[in-house]
Amino acid sequence: MERWLLIVETNCNDFTQEREFNEWYDNIHLQDIVTVPGIVRASRYENSNPTENQGKFLALYEIETDDVPNVMASLSDGMTTWTEQGRVSELVTILTGRLYRQITPPVEGK
Repeated sequence: MERWLLIVETNCNDFTQEREFNEWYDNIHLQDIVTVPGIVRASRYENSNPTENQGKFLALYEIETDDVPNVMASLSDGMTTWTEQGRVSELVTILTGRLYRQITPPVEGK
């Protein structure tokens, strides 16, 4: 089974509501994302010093599948459904989304 990493850079479009944005992302959005078959793990990071055109926040979605187009189609369908259900925040601005296939196993330190 192939392993993939979907990397998504985001910003909160209203810095005065960043706390609400992070609560939504951590407690609703990540939980929705991992319901998509093939997405096995989701985590977020904060850029301590973002420059112009960089996202302040980074989400990593780990995917395990032999059919990544199907996972991405299911994710797209999920986003449509979650938007219709009001589960997608109007505070989110997506700057980039990139998909990478793992080509080496992880290397761990001692």
